[in-house]
Amino acid sequence: MAQPLASLAADLAREPKSQEVTDWAARIGWVVGLLLFVALLYWLMRQGWKWRGTLQGDLPEPASPPAPEETGETLLHAAGRYHGSTTAGQWLDRVVAHGLGTRSRAELTLTAGGVQVLRPGARDFFVPAGQLRGARLDKGIAGKVLTEGGLLVITWQLGDRRLDSGFRFDRAAGHTAWAEQITAIASGDSGVAGRHHHAVTPEKDT
Repeated sequence: MAQPLASLAADLAREPKSQEVTDWAARIGWVVGLLLFVALLYWLMRQGWKWRGTLQGDLPEPASPPAPEETGETLLHAAGRYHGSTTAGQWLDRVVAHGLGTRSRAELTLTAGGVQVLRPGARDFFVPAGQLRGARLDKGIAGKVLTEGGLLVITWQLGDRRLDSGFRFDRAAGHTAWAEQITAIASGDSGVAGRHHHAVTPEKDT
């Protein structure tokens, strides 16, 4: 009797086990819930962006870039990235009105007339020399943090508000010359600004 029972147990052990049944309904529910959560976060971010733009509705539009012949001789020229603008001295108080909150590639040209900022896919703007308040090297703006001195921050006046705008050139070594030039123009020291020569767009760092 023991032998047939042992044989039966061995036969049962050799039978393939049934595969676990996948609960597709539960999986689909989790995926749908996750997608809805992501969509909600995106919607809240968009609403926060619009709300901030509404609060900044009193900010005047920046000047549009003038024709090249109206700005004077080019003092410096560089290409890099625009990382955003904030209220001066408050690196997390982002300004989003008039497209100033859109990060983008940027091409900058400095003349005695001011700073021209051309941005592919985003709104160009121009900061007249009379609105420049200085420039410095920094490491963070609008929530973006880089290495120490990896950011050129230009301080300028737009209406009643003073702004900081952050730029990272393809070669950060060029930041110092820009900071010196803009500070000289902002202080009215045209002699210092005029002693600098043209700068070509440098090659990107490796």
